[in-house]
Amino acid sequence: MATIKTFEEIKAWQKARMVTKAIYEISKIGEFRTDFELQKQMKRASVSMMANIAEGHGRRTNKEFANHLNIARGSCHEVQALLYVALDLNYIGSDYFKKIYSDLAEISKMTLSFARYLRRN
Repeated sequence: MATIKTFEEIKAWQKARMVTKAIYEISKIGEFRTDFELQKQMKRASVSMMANIAEGHGRRTNKEFANHLNIARGSCHEVQALLYVALDLNYIGSDYFKKIYSDLAEISKMTLSFARYLRRN
């Protein structure tokens, strides 16, 4: 496997960046823009995905990197759960929900696989 020189090269980070942008964009629409608590929690959790992948990359050992990937995965699942709240309150439509949820599921798989790889090596 090629060495990853920067966190920006990590596919999971790239996808997390796109999801984070989407979360920020949807939080500006309709009634969602006035639900500050839900906005805040979703934004923090989505930013946490990106930040923990980046921070893990900057750590000294594969074990530390893998632990940060697990934290990022937890934040990913938090955003998935919060998406249900946004859906149930009709802040977002089902198509948008499915797209973001699917992207988050992919990030979850990527971080899990990467963490497993790092722990083996």
